[in-house]
Amino acid sequence: MRHLARFRHGGNNMADMGNRWEDLRKQARQLENEIDLKLVSFSKLGTSYSHSDYGSESSPLMQRSSSEHMFDTMAMEIEQLLSKLQETNDRMADYTQNIGTNSPSAALLHTLQRHRDILQDYSHEFQKTRTNITALREREDLLGSVHRDINAYKNSSGLNRRTDLYLKENEHIRNSDRLIDDQISVAIATKENMQSQKKMLGGITQRMNSLANRFPVINNLIQKINLRKRRDTIILASVIATCTILLMLYAFH
Repeated sequence: MRHLARFRHGGNNMADMGNRWEDLRKQARQLENEIDLKLVSFSKLGTSYSHSDYGSESSPLMQRSSSEHMFDTMAMEIEQLLSKLQETNDRMADYTQNIGTNSPSAALLHTLQRHRDILQDYSHEFQKTRTNITALREREDLLGSVHRDINAYKNSSGLNRRTDLYLKENEHIRNSDRLIDDQISVAIATKENMQSQKKMLGGITQRMNSLANRFPVINNLIQKINLRKRRDTIILASVIATCTILLMLYAFH
């Protein structure tokens, strides 16, 4: 009876150990499936980075922030799943060492090694994808920074050109105002000079009139001189007209 009880107890322990192994295998397969899906999405995220205009002026700030947040979130989730899978594999290794005095079977060791290889492949793929995406982000950030600097320089150059044009136009207007002021000054000076000459001629005329009034003889003499000049002018004009008529008659005959 005692041997039968021990045999039953040992059988129950073996069944419990078998159930524990199956639970660990299910947990490992579930984690592997989740990691596989996450890595596919993570790889697609890297592809979207490579095809998007990330880091440029045309890329919206909200879109870039959302992509960065998605990248960080997915990387953290995959790291957590890999850590859980590592813990599960360690528990499976402990199981193979504590199943009893008998050595673990080749099937258990093969299964454990396969899960370890899968974990190693997933870890390598994750690190490679994350490194590529990080390098791409840094490259796009650098190109975006250069692009923004070029645009800022172009905008600044355009602003400087417009400023230069405004300054030249302002200088032209100032020169025009200066020329107009000079012309106005010349006109005012000419007007003042003419007014001064008018006053001077008026003074001379008044003096001549006063002299003529004071000396009637001189006034008469001046009048006679003027009459003689008019007579001489009339005689000269008559002679010239007569000569012209005679020449015309001679020419027609």
